[in-house]
Amino acid sequence: MKLSQERIKSAQFALMVTFFAQGVAGLSWLPRIPEFIANLGVSKESWGIIIAIGGAGSLLPLIFTNGLIIKYGTTPIIRISSVGIAVFLLALPYPNQWWLFLLAHFMMSMAFSVFNIAINSQAVMFQKSIGKVMIGSFHGAWSIGAATSAAVTSAIASFTPLKVQMAVIPLLCIGLFLWSATKLLTNEEDTHGEKKSSGKPVSLFKSSKYLWVLSIGLFAGMWPELVIMDWSSVYGKEILHLDASRAAWPYTIFVLAMIVGRFSIVKLTEKYQVNRISMVGGIFGTIAYTLAFFLSSWLSADQNLSLLVICFFYAIAGYGISSMVPSFYSAAGHVKGLSTSAALSRMFLFNTLVAIVARMFMGGLIDQYNMPLALLFPIATFVIATVISALVANRQNRIDQVLGYAPTSPITALDVAD
Repeated sequence: MKLSQERIKSAQFALMVTFFAQGVAGLSWLPRIPEFIANLGVSKESWGIIIAIGGAGSLLPLIFTNGLIIKYGTTPIIRISSVGIAVFLLALPYPNQWWLFLLAHFMMSMAFSVFNIAINSQAVMFQKSIGKVMIGSFHGAWSIGAATSAAVTSAIASFTPLKVQMAVIPLLCIGLFLWSATKLLTNEEDTHGEKKSSGKPVSLFKSSKYLWVLSIGLFAGMWPELVIMDWSSVYGKEILHLDASRAAWPYTIFVLAMIVGRFSIVKLTEKYQVNRISMVGGIFGTIAYTLAFFLSSWLSADQNLSLLVICFFYAIAGYGISSMVPSFYSAAGHVKGLSTSAALSRMFLFNTLVAIVARMFMGGLIDQYNMPLALLFPIATFVIATVISALVANRQNRIDQVLGYAPTSPITALDVAD
């Protein structure tokens, strides 16, 4: 269905607002992780298991969400799942038993996953209908929302009760979600997904070796980012002895540096191959990532100096790692025998399953040894991602089109055919 210029502008603005609010909601609780751990009275190892299993809730929607979108359209699914996001975010600070928190986190992960698939599906439909690539700007809005959320929550953490924050922010987000839903594409305006390929599907277990290399590279490149997301505020509080507000500053700096890095990818790829950019970023990022932790812990007696050091090196690490995910997602478009969407969905499945085990393992390392020593794990994966980036860059003779996908990139169906 052809859209008028006025309708294009209103739908585009609504999508930008929706992605922004999604980023705000997704990051709103992370700076308060030490308080969640204290509320539950669990060890670091147990916390790692809880967030790993809770995060597995994002897998289930890959099975059924595409069918719901085809049947009901994207906007109704966005509206309903946004309510679920707000409800389960509101519920997070209340359980003082680990299994109740796990249940709330699992359901929240499901709601976010359904929402993510639906909003990205609509974004793809929108840009196809207007004949212009817009997905990068939408993901940029998500990143800005995430950075804004991290900055605001860190600023108010020291004087705002956890339950107050976890009530106000979800309510603000649901207000944005429901308002923007009135401006998003209607069922008559979107196409309810793409036509299915008539070709015979390739079994998950018969995927090419190159796809497995890309999958390992994707996990290795994303894992250092996930570790900072899960443990940075804990590190700031327990190792650097910072208050809750300042403990969240490093992650905010890291996210801002990633935003700058991701928006610079398009310009850089005019001269350099994207996996080569990822390799160079990985070299500098690994060094900065290592120095951020070990120098700041060595200087922990001086809180201000240690905070300055970790923020400085987080900025370099964030910029360096920013091209990792886009480079491996871009390379997925060159996997022999698979469409880009099929390759991406399998990489996402592998990454999610491995991340569940890795999060449990990380929590166990921190409990059994100490946090600085446990951080050798993400440093090692950073090195692995850099090496694989070099291998992929050498393999790719040319790239027809470079796509800078963020972690919220659209995956509308999980193809694991036998």
